[in-house]
Amino acid sequence: MRADTGHALEALASDLRQLFADRLRAVVLFGSHAADRGGHADARHGDAVQTLVLVERLQHEDLDACANRHRQWSRRGLATPLILGVEDFARSLDAFPLEFGAILARHEVIVGRDPFSGLAVRPEDLRRACEVQTRSHVLHLREAYVEAEGNPAHIARLVHDSAPALRVLLLNLALLEGVPADDTTSLARHGSTLTGVTPLLFASVLDQTAADVPTADAVRLFPDYLSAMERLASAIDRRGQT
Repeated sequence: MRADTGHALEALASDLRQLFADRLRAVVLFGSHAADRGGHADARHGDAVQTLVLVERLQHEDLDACANRHRQWSRRGLATPLILGVEDFARSLDAFPLEFGAILARHEVIVGRDPFSGLAVRPEDLRRACEVQTRSHVLHLREAYVEAEGNPAHIARLVHDSAPALRVLLLNLALLEGVPADDTTSLARHGSTLTGVTPLLFASVLDQTAADVPTADAVRLFPDYLSAMERLASAIDRRGQT
């Protein structure tokens, strides 16, 4: 953990102890600043520090108190803490399987004991959420393509802008399948396994992060990209029928 991140978390923990006293149960770091199982964090410059705060008896007055500290927290590089009652997280796993599942998979306890012992996302909840995410991606691609009105530059921008969402989707599918995939090569390979599409297609979209990607390349890529996402949605749907 970087020194500035550690200092920001210490200051946040101190504030929360003052605000909640003995009602504070845990403060958990998650997101890009949290170390993975190998002890590595992948935070980039400017990434806000994400935290989950679990308390006993969350009250409206607590939100007012937190609102008064929000500007200080933001200046320290902290995202607005996700504040929940102690039982709310477990009860919400089925409603937010992707978001909360990611926290379960990668977090560091800053204050208190690990509150996630024995908790897990149900595979069917995760599968359903992945299907929703994939079908939403397909709908977005179709809608944005129509709005591009055939303009090659706009279509290229569409492919470019969709790459981060595709990466998150493929990461979630790897989690669903229990596949150790976290880089472009492994994610593209897993996407290929699910759809029968060449890994190069997924890799080509995931690499659309460089500003100098030729417009013509992105335009040629789009039809196969959309088709691959439609096949991916069907593949996830079939898993729910077995």
